Amino acid sequence: MNELQALLLGIIQGLTEFLPISSSGHLEMGHALLGIHEGNNLLFVLVVHVATVLSTLVVFRKDIKVLCRDLFAFKWNQSTQYIAKLLLSSVPIVIIGLIFKKQIEGLFTGNLLLVGCMLLVTAGLLTLTTFVKKSDGEITYKNAFIIGIAQTLAILPGISRSGSTIAIGLLLKGKKEDVARFSFLMVLLPILGALGYDLLREGVVVSEVNIKNLAIGFIAAFGSGLLACSWMIKIVKRGKLIYFAVYCALMGLIAIFAA
Repeated sequence: MNELQALLLGIIQGLTEFLPISSSGHLEMGHALLGIHEGNNLLFVLVVHVATVLSTLVVFRKDIKVLCRDLFAFKWNQSTQYIAKLLLSSVPIVIIGLIFKKQIEGLFTGNLLLVGCMLLVTAGLLTLTTFVKKSDGEITYKNAFIIGIAQTLAILPGISRSGSTIAIGLLLKGKKEDVARFSFLMVLLPILGALGYDLLREGVVVSEVNIKNLAIGFIAAFGSGLLACSWMIKIVKRGKLIYFAVYCALMGLIAIFAA
C-alpha cells in the first residue's frame, strides 16, 4: 500500500462509515480495485475506524459532555439510562466478536461476491424505511438490544453499520434524530474495545506496519468523517435514505459481476 492508496482508502472510510453504504464493503472493494493484498489490511481498517470514532466524538462533543457529567453524578438519571442502553446495544457484537474473531478476520479477503450480496441486503433494509409512516417513539432497552443485533450483522463486509442500525431503529418507530444519534454513539464502545483487545491480547508488530500510511489514512478518515457525520444527521431527519438504497443496489450488482 502506497501513500495515495492510503489517502483514498482513508477518505472512503470517513465518508462511508456514516453514510449508509457500508464502509467495510467499500474498503474491501477498494483493496481489490487498488490491488492491495497485504496481510495487515485488517490493522489499517481498524486504524481508520478509530479515526471515524474520534470524528464522532467531535461532532457529538456536547452530548458526550452531558452524558459524562451526569454519569459522575452517580444518579439513575436520563443520561445514565441512555448510557445503559448504549452498553446494552454493545452486548451482541462483543459476544460475537470474541467468539468468532478468527472467522470475522477471514471475511476481509477481498471477496467481492460476498460484498456485493451484502450490499444488496443493505439496500433492502434502507428500502424498508420508506414504508415507515410514523417514527416518533423513544429508544427502549428492548429496542437498544435489537439495534445492537443489527450492528452485529454489519460485521459482514457490505452490510452498512449505520444503515442497518438506523433502518432497524426507524422500523421500530424510533424518532429519526434520536435514532441517528444513538446509531453514531453506540459504535464508540465496540470500536475502542476492539482496538484495546488487539493491542493488549495479540499486540501489533510495528516493524511490519507502514506507520506513514496508517497516519495518512487516519487523517483522511478523520477529516472526511467529520463532514459525513454532520451531513448524515441532516439526511436522516429528511428521510432521504432511498437514494442510498439505490446506490447500494447498484454497487452490489457491480461487485457481484466483477467477482
